[in-house]
Amino acid sequence: MSKILFSSITKKLVMALAGLFLLTFLPVHLFINLMLLKSDPGPFNTAAHFMATFPLIRIMEIVLFVAIFVHISWGIFIQIKNWLARPVGYVSANKSETSFFSRFMIWTGATILTFFVLHWFNFYFIKIGLVPGNAEDFYSVAHKLFKIPAYDIIYLTCFAILGFHLYHAFFSAFQTIGLSTSFWSPVLKVIATIYAIVIPACFALILITLWLFR
Repeated sequence: MSKILFSSITKKLVMALAGLFLLTFLPVHLFINLMLLKSDPGPFNTAAHFMATFPLIRIMEIVLFVAIFVHISWGIFIQIKNWLARPVGYVSANKSETSFFSRFMIWTGATILTFFVLHWFNFYFIKIGLVPGNAEDFYSVAHKLFKIPAYDIIYLTCFAILGFHLYHAFFSAFQTIGLSTSFWSPVLKVIATIYAIVIPACFALILITLWLFR
């Protein structure tokens, strides 16, 4: 039983399910962030306050952090295990469609983790009181932050890397749970491409608008 629970296949499956949960969170986060484009701070601050105080959302927040922890820690474990099993690179690289993305997933993931820490420092840590700031007016916090060019460049770079990570994460997660048939593979590839472009691009568009036009 323990061999089944802690096998590589099980870890990949749990990691895939955790990743899919995170993929569903991003559109929700994007929808709320679109309210930053309004001239009235009320809707965004109301939504942010709701997300921070509604009991069900608080429970989902815990689930979200657990999913992030599981996805990252097991991803690192699997990558280290692969490195130890293959200490010397193959003479000829695997030319599969996802080989480029899969080879760099650990590095794009590390970049996104760094971005998460920065993002939490700028916003979440204010909410829980670890960093000074007005937790009831994240609208002003965001507008002030995205007037700083250095932050904008860092965020835009991370959004671009996020797109690469999301493409492979989306596609491989569904492959892991068994949707790698001749019918579903091309469909998932198209959906993964759209998702990996649209989500980061919309986040980037919000940032650029606040930076240059507000």
